[in-house]
Amino acid sequence: MREKVFRDPVHNFIHVNDPLILELIDTREFQRLRRIKQLGVANTVFHTAEHSRFSHSLGVYEVSRQIANHLERFASQAPGDGGWQVEERRVLLVAALLHDLGHGPYSHTFESIFKTNHEKFTQDIILNKTTEVHQVLMKYDEKLPAKVASVIAKTYDNKQVVALISSQIDADRMDYLLRDAYYSGATYGTFDLARIIHLMRPVVDGIAFEQKGMATVEDYIISRYQMYEQVYFHPVSRGIEVVLTHLLDRAMELYQDQQKKQISIDNFVTPDLKPLFEYSVSIEQYLDLDDASILENINLWRHSSDKVLAELSMRFLDRKPLKSIEISPKTRHYLSKIRPLIEEAGFNVKYYTAENDSFDTAYDLYHPEAKHAKTQIEMLQPDGSLAELSTQSSLVKALTGRSYGNARYFFPAEMLMEQTTGDLMAPVYQEFQKYVHNGALIGIYPRNSD
Repeated sequence: MREKVFRDPVHNFIHVNDPLILELIDTREFQRLRRIKQLGVANTVFHTAEHSRFSHSLGVYEVSRQIANHLERFASQAPGDGGWQVEERRVLLVAALLHDLGHGPYSHTFESIFKTNHEKFTQDIILNKTTEVHQVLMKYDEKLPAKVASVIAKTYDNKQVVALISSQIDADRMDYLLRDAYYSGATYGTFDLARIIHLMRPVVDGIAFEQKGMATVEDYIISRYQMYEQVYFHPVSRGIEVVLTHLLDRAMELYQDQQKKQISIDNFVTPDLKPLFEYSVSIEQYLDLDDASILENINLWRHSSDKVLAELSMRFLDRKPLKSIEISPKTRHYLSKIRPLIEEAGFNVKYYTAENDSFDTAYDLYHPEAKHAKTQIEMLQPDGSLAELSTQSSLVKALTGRSYGNARYFFPAEMLMEQTTGDLMAPVYQEFQKYVHNGALIGIYPRNSD
């Protein structure tokens, strides 16, 4: 086939010269990703962050295509020599394209409420005989669905392929850091992609990076650190996520309560969302879900007779996030002082407050005993030996294992109101604010009476 080119603001051009890839892009399951935002509610803070999982998945494919082209220079010459096996190119590119196929709308909130797992759904969609994706893969190679699903599951026997899709420096992360930085306007999320690819070398059971390019790898680590600090853990988007979590929780409670009382529930949720509320959703039903599915229901709930559900829906749709303060182990016990004040102000703390911890590590060593062990970044020495990154970089060593992010307590913005003339709750707000200083929870701050 003639090469097809997609224009892309991050990679400039995305090249497709494999008819299999083009057929997969045209499937119903992949096209659905156009209707799911990559960053969920982050567009309420970074207003241009409207990009989709479709564009990200195409980007991961393009990064993997460039990597595969580069690794062909280091093709295996003998079994077990650690060289790149050129025949793995197709598995790599298909896995890159399809790695996010199972994401639901507002993914992380969605998964916690409805008990789903996007990686499991990705594998199921690929393996299910009724999906277009499965049928396209089977047309080209009957073993391809199982191979691609095992890459997603991280059980594929070629560890180089797995590392390129899922590791501390993989095609997925490299695209989403660049793409999220571009669409959020956060330029500190950029790094030299071309240089990183140039530094890649296949080794036994993985991928390493040439020692001479350590500064480029360090730049990537810092970029990831900055994106998590400034974009992914932004307190306002976390405040919107808390609202979304609580309103879905409240909707679930009302739905289950109506079921117990055998009250008609047909009009409470739309038909496409109903299977989720019953924790019994088929692949076919799951594929009907996108961001619009959630928004349609929240629009309905905005007019609910249940005041909590209606008010939370309004806050979500009209961008009224919960405010937050930072909490620490030393000050957490003061929450027992401010919760009653929030209740006194007329807010149910179950639905209008939350403790939300968002932490990650800039770089972590490999701990095989950990539940989700991270692969470590290996630097290829001039003599052919491998050295773990933090042993070579004092900068990365300083970041290794260090958590960033913070723990925050979320509550209604009304609690921070200062101009409260005529408001009966003014004394309650003032008492609450005694426990807040410089955006953090404290003991009562000794304010100057002057």
